[in-house]
Amino acid sequence: MKLRKKMVAGNWKMNGSVELVNQMANAVKAAELDNVDVVVFPPFPLLSNAINTGLNVGSQTVSHEEAGAFTGEVDASLVYELGCKYTLVGHSERRSLYGESDSLIAKKFARAQSSQLIPILCVGETEQEREQDLTESVISKQLDAVIDDLGVVSLDKSVIAYEPVWAIGTGKTATPEQAQQVHQFIRTKIAALDADVAQSLIILYGGSVNESSSELLFAQPDIDGGLVGGASLKPDSFVSICQSAQGNV
Repeated sequence: MKLRKKMVAGNWKMNGSVELVNQMANAVKAAELDNVDVVVFPPFPLLSNAINTGLNVGSQTVSHEEAGAFTGEVDASLVYELGCKYTLVGHSERRSLYGESDSLIAKKFARAQSSQLIPILCVGETEQEREQDLTESVISKQLDAVIDDLGVVSLDKSVIAYEPVWAIGTGKTATPEQAQQVHQFIRTKIAALDADVAQSLIILYGGSVNESSSELLFAQPDIDGGLVGGASLKPDSFVSICQSAQGNV
């Protein structure tokens, strides 16, 4: 069986500074995290600084358009040319705050891949949807938007991040068992279409991941790392989370 390499991604959202970029780069380098793919997602103005430090870097979003009169948007090919390797697609804040639909997210996913970026597709349910036992149907719909347009094989060059919306920025974290249940559902769903894609697919957990929760989360068989929010703004905390992933390889 092919082993999936652990990944820890830090989403800085609209936070950060040049100083933080340098502190993070030094902390990650000093930790010698050879068995973990570490990626940071700073705001657009900090991308060049982060890339120049040698960090693996991604953008927090890209446009679904190739080029043209779209003031304020950023083309995926420019992000790749700059030196980014990844982009987030469909983060819950993009869905809720900016009205990004499943179909638009599928277009962004396609544009990212055509520009040689690796999309990290974010999926997850709200608290109300969980209470109504709709978690699996919501996530299926979000995944199917990409699979129906691009085929399951498109997931072979992507990463999935399960982020329960009710746990983002709230301090709440799904228990390891709750998170594993959803990760297992995602992998089983994809395995029904292509077992090889499912087996190699990296699925991250995102939802108030911190130093105290990361070790048990990353020990679950279908959790391959984390998409980290607030803790990724603190180099020591972020590195500690990465070390939890390295210890669970």
